[in-house]
Amino acid sequence: MSHRVYNFGAGPAMLPLPVMERIRDEFLDYHGMGASVIEISHRSKEFQAIQDEAKALLRELAGIPDDYRILFVHGGARMQFAALPLNLAGRSTTKRCLYAETGNFSQLAIKDAQPFADVKVIVSGADSGFRRVPVLDPATIDPSAAYLHLTSNNTVCGTRWQSFPETGGVPLIADQTSEILSRVIDYRKFGVVYAGLQKNLGPSGMAVVIIRQDLLGQAAPHTPLLLNYTQLDKDDSLTNTTNTFAVYVVKCMLEWLKEQGGVAAMERRNEEKAAVLYRALDGSGFYRGFADPSCRSIMNVTFHLPTPELEKQFVKEALAAGLYALEGHRAVGGLRASIYNPMPLAGVEALARFMDEFEQTHG
Repeated sequence: MSHRVYNFGAGPAMLPLPVMERIRDEFLDYHGMGASVIEISHRSKEFQAIQDEAKALLRELAGIPDDYRILFVHGGARMQFAALPLNLAGRSTTKRCLYAETGNFSQLAIKDAQPFADVKVIVSGADSGFRRVPVLDPATIDPSAAYLHLTSNNTVCGTRWQSFPETGGVPLIADQTSEILSRVIDYRKFGVVYAGLQKNLGPSGMAVVIIRQDLLGQAAPHTPLLLNYTQLDKDDSLTNTTNTFAVYVVKCMLEWLKEQGGVAAMERRNEEKAAVLYRALDGSGFYRGFADPSCRSIMNVTFHLPTPELEKQFVKEALAAGLYALEGHRAVGGLRASIYNPMPLAGVEALARFMDEFEQTHG
């Protein structure tokens, strides 16, 4: 290995070096089996132990109550945009499903749900260009709706819900792909929390779904088998051959997180990292933060420079300095530093120093 960069990519994102080294060391011979973890059967007792340990660790670290089920599912978070209405819209006689529109991925969730439900957007941040998370009026929540869906952290815009709305008897659903296990949350507030693995949990292509048990058993008859949460729960996420390697990496990531002190300790560290970058933005007339300060994310820091040409130069020089993948999403442009759980404070401090040097040279 000639060198390692600080990877600020939004996802697939960096993994902690100790986790990568462990995967490397166990890759050819998993626990003396003489076979790699990617070669052993998903029906084997060895893989069952991996999955059981991953679920137990997730429940412990997140504080997930006993009456919530944990599923490992195919297709990442995007697949769940359709799976959710297929499984839950039938709770409402009108198939009414409520959505909060706060950025790119919430818009995709709305679009993908529309063929399967009567989708109603009850609050939107579009008038601010998604720089702010809008205030949700509880009076807009139809008590007969099947659920209310929100994206808790907006990866593209760099905003997040600082607190979550009270929804009464309407189950609250959160896409937590870009912030799961980054801050302490009360899972009792939610009917479903789901997240793609590729930011804080492991490799891309799969997701974890955490669903309150009483919400199972309500899937539409035409729900495809591999999108049916009730079937997946019955089969312990093994309705077909799962991505055994991804589940193994999740277990390694959760063990690493526990070694770091758990979610509360990680939240303090994440707040410290984000504060370093926001101080650099707020103390400069050269950089312009995209997100409104009232709803800034501690996972995705988004900002602009005076011109697109300077932004391209910034990315080029940053890469030469070992700071990788700082381009903003095409929907908002500019720059974006994704500082998920595995990003060390040293990486954020290195970026802040580079920002200061770049401003002195080009400002």
